[in-house]
Amino acid sequence: MSSENLSQWLRDLARLTVASVHPDNLISDPLPAPGRKTLVVGAGKASAAMAAALERAWQQRYPEADLSGVVVTRYGHGAQCEKIEVLEAAHPMPDNLGEQAAKRMLSSVEGLGEEDLVLALVSGGGSALMSLPAPGITLQQKQSINKALLRSGAPIREINTVRRHLSAIKGGRLAAAAHPARVVTYLISDVPGDDPTLIASGPTLPDSTTAADALEILQRYQINPEPEVRAHLEAATESPRPDDADFVRDQSLMLAKAADALEAAHEAALAAGVEVRVLGDDLEGEARELGAEHAAMALDVQEELRQPLLILSGGETSVTVTGNGRGGRNVEYLLGLFDGLKGASGIYGLAIDTDGIDGSEDNAGASFTPDDWAKMQSQGLQPTAYLANNDAYSFFAELGNLIVTGPTRTNVNDFRAILVLPTMDN
Repeated sequence: MSSENLSQWLRDLARLTVASVHPDNLISDPLPAPGRKTLVVGAGKASAAMAAALERAWQQRYPEADLSGVVVTRYGHGAQCEKIEVLEAAHPMPDNLGEQAAKRMLSSVEGLGEEDLVLALVSGGGSALMSLPAPGITLQQKQSINKALLRSGAPIREINTVRRHLSAIKGGRLAAAAHPARVVTYLISDVPGDDPTLIASGPTLPDSTTAADALEILQRYQINPEPEVRAHLEAATESPRPDDADFVRDQSLMLAKAADALEAAHEAALAAGVEVRVLGDDLEGEARELGAEHAAMALDVQEELRQPLLILSGGETSVTVTGNGRGGRNVEYLLGLFDGLKGASGIYGLAIDTDGIDGSEDNAGASFTPDDWAKMQSQGLQPTAYLANNDAYSFFAELGNLIVTGPTRTNVNDFRAILVLPTMDN
């Protein structure tokens, strides 16, 4: 196959992978029995598509049962619903509309009884989209902390620990407001390890972290919070705990996770006669450094190959921002990989965010072929200079290699694929 065809094969594989974890393919029977009142709440980049899929499944299973509610998703990630209201707000920096959506959800679950049912649709991105500050803290103060954490290179589990303890709705507080109603949470995981309490900062699940943990994280990344934020954390107003008896009747169901996406890619590659090595679905670390590590790995394994090999990985890397360029963690990873390979023959790379948005840009990610090294040189581009400025988006834009899908309305985080062909000597 030509270089262009192999690159297209990788892009088609990525498209199939994302489709495998779309809510349309996930929500079906068995559904919980309707409550006296059945209310839907939810937040995340996949929440609108989850709501639309739930509506269809609910209508087929319980055509006479009422269903209503409200979910919030990122701007442009909405879906058509008849019974569930879909709101849109900002991500990754929360805005006033996200705050209003969170207030709407808390208000909607007030006064429910034991015979009522709350269906929570939770996916990645929900933490920023339902940003309701704890009493005494302003949205602007939460935005400041959020921005500092995102630029610090902190992993998502630590970012969400801080978010939970500065929130009036996360860390199980939404479920606590709904009790004694039963709460059933449907989850699409975007976090390494798939801990349900970390997805969207766990609005309907009890929290095992503490306010002291949040303070320690801020100190470790040298983030100095405003006095009101520090005072709130030092007061140690804790989230609902895992041993809270009110959560006994609740249930959580994991609909999709990064491992499912990787398995879909694995099966498709094997069907195409390509060997597969899966590095894991929970890889973290500095994006460019992981890319460089994977470049060294690809070069090493290529020496022994007798047939094509696809190296797959998922998870969520971090980017410590020191420059002022345009980028996201997937293109920064890919540029680290590209630079490490130095145009090695027979090695192709792709990295995307499965939600269709890499960071805050308009692309899902990017890809490259071995031919792109010579193309880069002819254009006078310097990978190290672009990395130094956190400007990987611009680098791949110059090469014409950005992958632009638009919102996919699902989110199991990063998907990375390296196709390694045997050398002529093997």
